[in-house]
Amino acid sequence: MYPSTMSSGLMATLSLSGLALGHPTRDVSCDPIHLLVARGSNEKAGPGQLLSLANDIIAANPGATYESIDYPAILNPYGPSVKQGTVAVKQQLTDYVKSCPDSKIVLLGYSQGAQITGDALCGGDAAGTGPVTPPIDAAIASHVTAIVWYGDPRHNVSASYDQGTATTDGLYVRPASQSCDAFSDLIASYCDLGDPYCSVGNNVWVHLTYPSRHDWPAAAFVNAKLAG
Repeated sequence: MYPSTMSSGLMATLSLSGLALGHPTRDVSCDPIHLLVARGSNEKAGPGQLLSLANDIIAANPGATYESIDYPAILNPYGPSVKQGTVAVKQQLTDYVKSCPDSKIVLLGYSQGAQITGDALCGGDAAGTGPVTPPIDAAIASHVTAIVWYGDPRHNVSASYDQGTATTDGLYVRPASQSCDAFSDLIASYCDLGDPYCSVGNNVWVHLTYPSRHDWPAAAFVNAKLAG
């Protein structure tokens, strides 16, 4: 989530914010609603800044649980981290669906976490480092009920599911060959003007503060999908 040029003081402050966050392990029982949460770059293992959104969704849906995607979430090297993350999303989603086929699945991704969830569902190329990876099996993907992305580097401003105030594409804009249109009704992708990663802007603070602006509408979007 964070740029390599960010000051060490700001990086330390933001990294410390993750120290108190729990990382629940998967329960052996199946839950009616299960969230897979992919943190952003350089956040500590766990849900990262997506914890607040996950908690809002869980509070509105008794019995819902979450687990974090287990991947490096590093910036350098970025491509291999994306590749490992994409594999992890596919594996964790597949494992849960096979164990709990009646559960509704919600995917949440922030920055690099948004990229890997999108690449898992729709295909990817590890941020241009290759090789191209195919999308997850459609039978597994069919269990996904809602998807929220914050600051996705693969943001495509022309996508029907685009939200936020950004007017330009992201650093690694998703091409037509890896389109997520098949999931368009399930996705809310938030990208705001000035974000350096999803909109090639120059205000990193925009990228770091999506929860304060969008958790409420994002949770409402997910809750509506879960109730449908």
